[in-house]
Amino acid sequence: MPARHDVDAERELWDAYAQSTKGDVFDSDPVFCWTQYAGHGPGTELLGNPETALEIGCGTGRALAFLAQQGVKVTGVDLSPVMVEHTTERWGPMGAQFVCAEVLDHLRADTETYDAIYSIFGAAWFTDPVKLFPLIAERLNPGGVLVFSQPPAIPGAYGPQGMYKGGFAGRAMFTYRYSYTPRRWSSLLVKSGFRSAEAHVLDAPKTGHIGTLIVRAVAS
Repeated sequence: MPARHDVDAERELWDAYAQSTKGDVFDSDPVFCWTQYAGHGPGTELLGNPETALEIGCGTGRALAFLAQQGVKVTGVDLSPVMVEHTTERWGPMGAQFVCAEVLDHLRADTETYDAIYSIFGAAWFTDPVKLFPLIAERLNPGGVLVFSQPPAIPGAYGPQGMYKGGFAGRAMFTYRYSYTPRRWSSLLVKSGFRSAEAHVLDAPKTGHIGTLIVRAVAS
């Protein structure tokens, strides 16, 4: 596993992303979609009927805002202070709460528990699952669920994958993302204390296009 690199440097990367998506925060409506294709795939039913939910790596906050409209008490965690400022301004009046923190640090310090914790192309993709999953299991109420989605692994390319921002020229800004087979994801979750776990790749709406890995685990 790679050593944890400078969190401040990674925060700078996500601040740059937040600046590029500012329009998405302020000009878009709440929406909840697990996949990268609008209107494709399951919806909030994967979360069950939570009264409380935490999104890790919440990005633009649109999914949290959607849940807040349904009466769910929601909290989002994001590493970028720029993004948290934008989402708080846009969605805070709807009741959504946003916290600027590194996800592992937040889960270690958090005393709240939740009915659902989820990630949509978010922190579950960019955090070492061996460290992340046990912390999530501790923050879920009995029978609570963890659900996350991200692109599936490229065949033969498993484990941590380095990713530069903005191509291969300029100052090195990078992060790690994690890719495994569905079977491996399920095994990691069960070993981390979850009662059960299911993972599968949902096909794209167009044949030959990139699908979506969707993973759902139930806490003991």
